[in-house]
Amino acid sequence: MEPRISRDQVAHVAKLARLALAEDELDVLAGELAAVLDYAADVAALDTAAVPPTAHPLPLANVLRADEVRPSLDPAVVLAMAPDAAEGRFRVPRILGGA
Repeated sequence: MEPRISRDQVAHVAKLARLALAEDELDVLAGELAAVLDYAADVAALDTAAVPPTAHPLPLANVLRADEVRPSLDPAVVLAMAPDAAEGRFRVPRILGGA
């Protein structure tokens, strides 16, 4: 039986992934990758027709609270406490561009 992945294919994949592998590592990885591919083939052979698609194995619920209108801070009061304000906004030091 021919191996599922050849040493040359492993070298090609390593090159694509920009991995520098020694000659002895190619042989070891060829065996390990063959085992991974065999396992993937076993999983692909399973009958999953009755299994519904899922995005997560556990049921999740949204934990955010519902939106409700509530009173907020008065902008004039908040801007009065700011170190520097102009035209109804906080003024902050420039971080991009010129001075």
